[in-house]
Amino acid sequence: MVTSYMGGTGVEVATKGMSMVTGTLYDRVIEKRKIENFNDFHTAILDIFNAINMALPGKHYDAPPHDDIKKCYDEWIGESNDANKKDAFTKFIKDYVNLSKADESMMITGIVAPPVAMAVKKTGQTVPQLSVIKAIPDVAFVPGATILALIAIKLTKRMAFKNIPSIDQKENSPS
Repeated sequence: MVTSYMGGTGVEVATKGMSMVTGTLYDRVIEKRKIENFNDFHTAILDIFNAINMALPGKHYDAPPHDDIKKCYDEWIGESNDANKKDAFTKFIKDYVNLSKADESMMITGIVAPPVAMAVKKTGQTVPQLSVIKAIPDVAFVPGATILALIAIKLTKRMAFKNIPSIDQKENSPS
């Protein structure tokens, strides 16, 4: 019902919102700078991703690989019309910034950890070696255990998947 008052379906509103965000990024970063070469464009793209990471809570986005930024720059510089340049930039941002992707393992851990923490606490109270658990209130134990579980999942994922584009670039760059 809310989206109907806003003038369309949820998809239309989301598309309009994303277009507004990319248009604002383009106006504030690309238009305000004097971009004469690829290095200026690359710096502007990195500034955009830095701004996105600082503004949005939660997951931080890695900048796209150097080759993809170069491909976007070649397409962007090949356009003679400002509207076409803005469209090429908007397409690039939409392809590399996925705002709706949720991390399933973190969500599942966040849902499952609190009941498991309560079960562990109740079980731990009956074990004589873990009598210290009785002194910790449930209000502190459950969130603490949940946060520790989320940190463990995040560290495990980072160790298992080390294919971060920014690290790959450093390894491939001549020193």
